[in-house]
Amino acid sequence: MSKDFERELIAKAESRKALIGIVGLGYVGLPLAAEMAEAGFRVLGYDVTQRVVDTINRGVSHVLDVPTERLARFVKQGLITATSDETRLNEPDLVAIAVPTPLSKTRDPDISYIVSATESLARHLRPGQAVVLESTTYPGTTRDLMLPALEKSGLKVGTDFFLAFSPERVDPGNPKYQTRNTPKIIGGITPACTRVVTALYAPAIETMVPVSSPEAAELTKLLENTFRAVNIGLVNEMAIVCDKLGVDVWEVIEAANTKPFGFMKFTPGPGVGGHCIPLDPHYLAWKMRALNYRTRFIEVAGEVNSEMPEYWVQKVVLALNEQGKAVRGSRVLVVGIAYKKDIDDIRESPAIDVVRLLQRMGGDVSYHDPYIPEMHEDGMVLRSVPLEAATVRAADCVMIVTDHSAIDYLMIGREAKALVDTRHAVADRTKGR
Repeated sequence: MSKDFERELIAKAESRKALIGIVGLGYVGLPLAAEMAEAGFRVLGYDVTQRVVDTINRGVSHVLDVPTERLARFVKQGLITATSDETRLNEPDLVAIAVPTPLSKTRDPDISYIVSATESLARHLRPGQAVVLESTTYPGTTRDLMLPALEKSGLKVGTDFFLAFSPERVDPGNPKYQTRNTPKIIGGITPACTRVVTALYAPAIETMVPVSSPEAAELTKLLENTFRAVNIGLVNEMAIVCDKLGVDVWEVIEAANTKPFGFMKFTPGPGVGGHCIPLDPHYLAWKMRALNYRTRFIEVAGEVNSEMPEYWVQKVVLALNEQGKAVRGSRVLVVGIAYKKDIDDIRESPAIDVVRLLQRMGGDVSYHDPYIPEMHEDGMVLRSVPLEAATVRAADCVMIVTDHSAIDYLMIGREAKALVDTRHAVADRTKGR
């Protein structure tokens, strides 16, 4: 008689005796590890970067959303340990894969990290394990890529092992919604897979949302961020429309936002940034191209958003020209270089594109961001300057970027020099960054 692994894993989840494994200990994996430990599970983290492993085992966090004090407590209690030893992947009862899924230079999905993690796990898969992919990817990845690789072990999905997709919904720096109180989507290959994975996550996550398949879960994640990318593209285009009509786009947005139904506020800015919004729509567009369908909304929004850094640089050019100055030799201060406030993440930040474009035009560009003391990007090395009255007064232009989708102020010439004396002082506008 075969062993009932479904019942065994659910019982382990309820008793907190399950060992949770997490592959990839970055912005997604480490917060998940912390919540699992908070729920009473022991967690074994796996990462190929030895520096990350060593840092975590010392109880020191490299992720802002997991304070070092909290991580140190879990490490001291023996609830969280990290390893770079692949052979230990056969120990956990649940293995959650949270590895990066960037785009290639041709804007095609790069799932090499998923492939590598799956191959590593497949070499050590044992009966009675549950596997969950959390990394954002195109619909079909879990079933068409992961399942065949894992079934080469001879184990049968839904009885011997359990496989599901559960998209990460991490919003770094969000003070209200973290891993625990953000609803968790679960889509298993079989109903048993969904039941097992739901049971294993439930003690650590407040709300579980089972769906019918991994494809539904994969597409849910892409829809969420495509929705944002398209609406940011729309409001970015509206900013250009307002500029050409001589209308204040901020006034229009705030007025529209008074409508209590049928409108959701988005704000214009230098483009889109972060680990999801600039990338996820391309995963969906790529999948649809393979099915001979063109995702027109996604493509148009992508074009608008990708052109916004150049649009704002041209605003700088024109404003400096009105002051009788060229960009070449002018001092430009960019306040805020991370892709959003209160985080140390510059992935895909459009503010970096703004800096790069201004430098190419000969601008003397500096930046201030207390969360990014030093920036290394494609050979460009800059260090954050102090946000002081003298720094602002010395600038010919000050651009205040408070979010990846919002430029609050573009201050030029005398207006920039007087900025520190107004009620919109830079220190007040960027408080908390």
